[in-house]
Amino acid sequence: MPDQHSTLRAQRRAETQRTIQAHAVRLFTERGYDATTVTDVAEAAGTSPMTLYRHFPTKEDLVLVDHNGRLVAERIAASSAAQPLVRRIGNALIDSAATLTSGGHGDDLTANKQFLLARLRLMISTPALRARHLDNHYTLQQTIVDALGTDAADPDTAFHARAAAGACLAAMHTALVRWAEDDGRPELPGLIAKAFAAAFGENVFVDTGRDA
Repeated sequence: MPDQHSTLRAQRRAETQRTIQAHAVRLFTERGYDATTVTDVAEAAGTSPMTLYRHFPTKEDLVLVDHNGRLVAERIAASSAAQPLVRRIGNALIDSAATLTSGGHGDDLTANKQFLLARLRLMISTPALRARHLDNHYTLQQTIVDALGTDAADPDTAFHARAAAGACLAAMHTALVRWAEDDGRPELPGLIAKAFAAAFGENVFVDTGRDA
């Protein structure tokens, strides 16, 4: 069946990307980002540089590519349009963080958290990655605005959506930096919720059902 074949291809592609990215983050952490070449990563992952570039067009993508934008957009689209913008966006960001940090149990969960921490530390400490991370920030901001179903023909509505998305992402970034500084000990979703409460007030997210 064509759909089944497409699903299998997508699964294999995703698995190849995860393998390559895991080796890249490990090598960048051990040897330094600038001292590690794309060829080094390809050799460690057991693939060719050509195959690697099909999955990750640039060296920066080896660290920065993730599925967070898709997760956030799905959760925003499923939320009620009657809620305040920052609540819709904030809850989606908290939920996506919960998904990204709960990718397993026991050793798998620990490995997943360590991978996320290593990626985050690289983004914070590497100038080239900090610059590209800003580009990703704007891309995620636009993804959020699109997921909100904002009327692009109404400048005020679009402005409000972009402002809310930008403010939420800035608060989340503060939480991510704190999470890295604390070596991942706090639960990331709760830390992001605390950042939102500090930025927007305790009552904005009172119905999330989480301990902020």
